[in-house]
Amino acid sequence: MYRNDAVVPYFALVFSAALFLMAYLNTTNRVNEPPVIAGAPHAMSVGTIGLLAFGMVLFIYGFIGLLSRWLEGSELRPGVHDPEPSTAPTVAGVILSILLVVLSGFFVRVLIYSNSTGNNPTALQGGLFAAMMLIIALLLAIYKKFFIKEEVLAESEKSDFPW
Repeated sequence: MYRNDAVVPYFALVFSAALFLMAYLNTTNRVNEPPVIAGAPHAMSVGTIGLLAFGMVLFIYGFIGLLSRWLEGSELRPGVHDPEPSTAPTVAGVILSILLVVLSGFFVRVLIYSNSTGNNPTALQGGLFAAMMLIIALLLAIYKKFFIKEEVLAESEKSDFPW
């Protein structure tokens, strides 16, 4: 049957970490003219942006591959598979839901703060929003893995397609 291998996603994650490290070293060890504003960081070069973009693509590819292996297993077997009953996914879902509510409340407080004072902490807002989206993704993955019945369909190797 179909093998869901983890070698390529692991390689993609390791290679993306190496690219992120190269981008960091390229930025910190660069000799440039002083910035226009004293204390401001240097602008990123085109090479650094390329390293970061390619590293992010490889990181996403590797993460999706490992998540697919965790959700579907290492080998797909035809038939209907019932989820195993357990209380741990339910407890994890409740804890993640409570954390999501807390983070969303804090996100709203940050928005109200930025509206009332004029100080706009965009890095904090983006980080909170990204954390909330990550928690939603974790909740969906837990739901798919532990609560949804799975059905695997397989075709015979002699199908009507010429390839």
